[in-house]
Amino acid sequence: MGGAEIKYVSEVFDSNWIAPVGPYIDKFENGLSLISNNYHFAALSSGTAAIHLALILLNIKSGDNVICSSFTFAASANPIKYLGANPIFIDSEEQTWNMCPKLLELAIIDSIEKGTIPKAIILVHLYGMPAKINEIIKIANTYSIPVIEDVAEALGSKYNGIPLGTFGKFGIYSFNGNKIITASTGGALFSNDKKIIDKAKKLATQAREEAAHYEHIDIGYNYRLSNICAAIGFGQLQYLTKRINKKRYIFNFYKNSLSEIDDIIFLDENDNIFSNFWLTTILLKKGSIIDREYLRLSLSKSNIETRPLWKPMHLQPVFKDSCAYVNGVSEDLFNRGLCLPSDTNMIDEDLNVVVNKIKEIYAT
Repeated sequence: MGGAEIKYVSEVFDSNWIAPVGPYIDKFENGLSLISNNYHFAALSSGTAAIHLALILLNIKSGDNVICSSFTFAASANPIKYLGANPIFIDSEEQTWNMCPKLLELAIIDSIEKGTIPKAIILVHLYGMPAKINEIIKIANTYSIPVIEDVAEALGSKYNGIPLGTFGKFGIYSFNGNKIITASTGGALFSNDKKIIDKAKKLATQAREEAAHYEHIDIGYNYRLSNICAAIGFGQLQYLTKRINKKRYIFNFYKNSLSEIDDIIFLDENDNIFSNFWLTTILLKKGSIIDREYLRLSLSKSNIETRPLWKPMHLQPVFKDSCAYVNGVSEDLFNRGLCLPSDTNMIDEDLNVVVNKIKEIYAT
């Protein structure tokens, strides 16, 4: 926390706006708009809720097919099943670890040959690293399929200087407690289409019509962010640039400090990419003398928590019957990859503890 959050939350309590409505929701949405190409925002209870509403606004129905990145957290894909639709999972490419454009087009062509066309594409920008967005948007536009950009892990990341989430029909942010800024919980849906975001706000507040009584034409949801959480989020926005700089510092610290270990590979940016490096991840070379689990468990014995990379959705039991286009990349990343401690409160002394322990493990 940076300090401003306490001030703003106190103002909420003093004003008695303890509800999913109030001035800090507007302030938070306007602040997010300023860093996202002046897009229109709906502050919501979670990033998952944002994906769910995006699918509803795209008129996804039971039995429809929705393409989704396989290498992601389950919340990217679960809303597809909320609506009774069918996820089609797409494996990763090796350069960014995100959705493979070649497999994406293959999946679309196969669907068309079977007599259906996917109704949407959920594209995840993993660990803050932008996907091959130009290629993916070009494919999506060729087949007139709207793209929902899941930017839950990539707030502040850019592709060719343009904020992620502004390439597709919708973008979504998450403000869960582990994200680069947090509202303790929460998310946001955004688009350059004001009308559709206004409709999202209506659906998020139980779809109440403008009337003195409670009138409902559509099914609605209790998805609006609270004014208290919005005050926290608005306070956190002031520190976003500082947090991004610290995340990037942590990445470069690990990368430079562990450069002497040939078995460790870092996922780095190329010229047209700016990553927030939400989490610093490493990949152990094939044939490494140490495998991922040995390294993870060895660090755990020294009270250093690391985690495997996301287990791909096409390998999850809950999605075992879902269609998937795979090339083995995400499964390999899961087997060889690890997330290192990346909290912005870490100081050099903390980072050196992790670095020195990894060096010690490789030296034995």
